[in-house]
Amino acid sequence: MAHHILIAEDEEGIARVIERGLRGAGYRTTVVGDGLSALEVATGGGVDLVVLDVGLPRMDGFTVLRMLRTMEEPVQIIMCTARDSVEDTVSGLESGADDYLAKPFRVEELLARVRVRLRHAEALHGSGGSGGDQLEAGGVVLDIGARTAAVGGKPVELSTREFTLARELMEHAGQVLSREQLMDRVWGYEVTGSSNVVDVYVRYLRAKLGPDRISTVRGVGYRFEH
Repeated sequence: MAHHILIAEDEEGIARVIERGLRGAGYRTTVVGDGLSALEVATGGGVDLVVLDVGLPRMDGFTVLRMLRTMEEPVQIIMCTARDSVEDTVSGLESGADDYLAKPFRVEELLARVRVRLRHAEALHGSGGSGGDQLEAGGVVLDIGARTAAVGGKPVELSTREFTLARELMEHAGQVLSREQLMDRVWGYEVTGSSNVVDVYVRYLRAKLGPDRISTVRGVGYRFEH
């Protein structure tokens, strides 16, 4: 059965363009024009991915996002907004968005992001969980199955994105990973423009795991130290 995608967009013209593109690619779609309706449909079951606008009436997109993540809904979420600052991007991703797309965007770009997120979700569900598998480097321990982290035996709380980035760095401890590689592997797409989202999240990890555990290789990328 085709994947079911919820489009939460209050501008009818934009919603129609997105719906036409998704249907043309073979997806089933539902369109709503406000945040409360988006939350109701997304929690009703059967939705695989939400294309979620930030500026929705009745309940803004960030609130919908936070509520879905608080409810631990497994749906993939791509935020769409006219805001394109790094702060807004980080705010959306830190709140649990799986991807972030600034308007105006081409439908082809949205379709590419949708395909990446759905493949990622299928890979996660198909893994059956890693129960008990652990990564350890530099005094940091990640429990992959439980999605917990500890530094020197003390628990550390990591967001979903921070955990994924830490895992990628630790799986390649001692190796230098470029910003482009990290963006592709952790966020699922290539770096565009002057985005420094990777740098922001590395800063978050340094604050939680310790400043000396992730080294900057100037002009290249980052390395997790053994």
